[in-house]
Amino acid sequence: MSTPTTADLELDCRGMLCPLPIIELGKRYAEVAVGGLVAVVATDVAARTDVPAWCRMRGQEYVGEELADDGSPRYVVRRVS
Repeated sequence: MSTPTTADLELDCRGMLCPLPIIELGKRYAEVAVGGLVAVVATDVAARTDVPAWCRMRGQEYVGEELADDGSPRYVVRRVS
């Protein structure tokens, strides 16, 4: 199993249902400097499509999906602006 990408900010959204993980990402991504990484750990299956869609709508870079240490999905976003 590979080591998760080091993120500047990790949002623990386990147990939150749609749209709460995206709301949390939208509220907090600006805490990271441009070029920095935000990881969203979310157990809601909608996050798999919601996080990349949010990145397209907000002009941010979707880096990809990986697994957190506990096996939960972890979605990585690079702040572009």
